Formats: sequence, structure tokens, C-alpha cells
Amino acid sequence: MATKIDKEACRTAYNLVRDDSSAVIWVTFKYDGSTIVPGEQGAEYQDFIQQCTDDVRLFAFVRFTTGDAMSKRSKFALITWIGEHVSGLQRAKTGTDKTLVKEVVQNFAKEFVISDRKELEEDFIKNELKKAGGANYDAQTE
Repeated sequence: MATKIDKEACRTAYNLVRDDSSAVIWVTFKYDGSTIVPGEQGAEYQDFIQQCTDDVRLFAFVRFTTGDAMSKRSKFALITWIGEHVSGLQRAKTGTDKTLVKEVVQNFAKEFVISDRKELEEDFIKNELKKAGGANYDAQTE
């Protein structure tokens, strides 16, 4: 059965994360049978990490505040999590299903495909976003 996505519900969740006045900084998109739907959402990145267990595959849209001494700004990441115990067939389908998610989640600085919890660490993601972000004035502070 072909995977579908609930575009309207997913777009609503996506826009909530993009809204700087919203406390919600992350949302997951999960499988409900063969349909991708919004999952959990929250204001703390550590709560998102708890969603990433060895037996699930999910997509996440996450807002990080990055920047340097000169400016602070929001950067967005699209994270594909594939747990270690996810079957080979499901792993393969996740790659093709991501195109459906990208029909909704269109603006992000960097995309990650992760199955190792160490790579979910906030500092690792922020550092990768900083590299993708261009000018960095951190070395000029003080």
C-alpha cells in the first residue's frame, strides 16, 4: 500500500514550529498505518529526543536558535530518525516517504538522517547548522 500524508494537519504543525512567537520548537511526523500524520510536539529539545526509540521511524521539524555575538536567528532542521530495530524494508520506504514530508516541510537549513542517538545531541545539530549558516563572528568577540 502506498504511503500518503495528511498535508493539512502536517502543515499546521509545521507552521507552529516556524512561528517565532510559538513555544513549540519541534514536531514529529509519524506513521499511522500507511499515512504520515503529525505526532508529538514540544518546547524542549530533550523531550523530542525521548521520541526517538530503537523501534520507530519518524520525521521531525525542529527550530534551533543559533547565531553569534552579532545576531541571533532561528534555524530549522529536518531530521529523519530510523531506530536500530526498524526492518530493512521499512528503512528503505522511509527514504522514499521523506519526499512526501518535504512537500510540507520546505524550508530548513540542513537535513539529517540519524539512527545513532549520539548524533541527536543538541550541540552536534547546532554545530552542523552553524556550519551551514554562513558568516560566523564568534571568533571576534571580546
